[in-house]
Amino acid sequence: MTTHIHHEQKVPDILICAVITISDTRTEEDDHGGNFIADALKSAGHDVREKRIVSDDSEGLKQVLQGLADSKEFHLIITTGGTGIASRDNTISVVKPLLSKTMEGFGELFRSLSYDEIGSRAMLSRAIAGVIGNSLIFCLPGSLNAVKLGMDKLILPDLGHLVWELTR
Repeated sequence: MTTHIHHEQKVPDILICAVITISDTRTEEDDHGGNFIADALKSAGHDVREKRIVSDDSEGLKQVLQGLADSKEFHLIITTGGTGIASRDNTISVVKPLLSKTMEGFGELFRSLSYDEIGSRAMLSRAIAGVIGNSLIFCLPGSLNAVKLGMDKLILPDLGHLVWELTR
């Protein structure tokens, strides 16, 4: 019988990752969400090869994400910011057309877990995940609490299995 542990043994021990913070106002010093993601991935033994802050400009963000996907270097891309409904929240409208496959369950689970923490305001999140090129991509909100929730409860616990599914 094949188990998820058996699957994960076929996944590289060190995943190549990119962390992209989407913001017009964040700097390296106050990029708490992006820094948390990078630190969590490094603590799990992964290689954060790319970490940057990109403005909420749609075309610039599209170029960055398409470049990461086209490089075929990254197993994982995680974004933080721009997932709400404000006029400058462009992440989801940029990412959706780039996805070859979506993981609707990620957004559903994220909003369900968020509801337990913040109530009905969870409906404002448009967090999504899917596949872009050969990479998994997760789009998290910009708040540090949302980033922690997504990383600790959803992404890190099943990352090995998700990469195995993507690469089999």
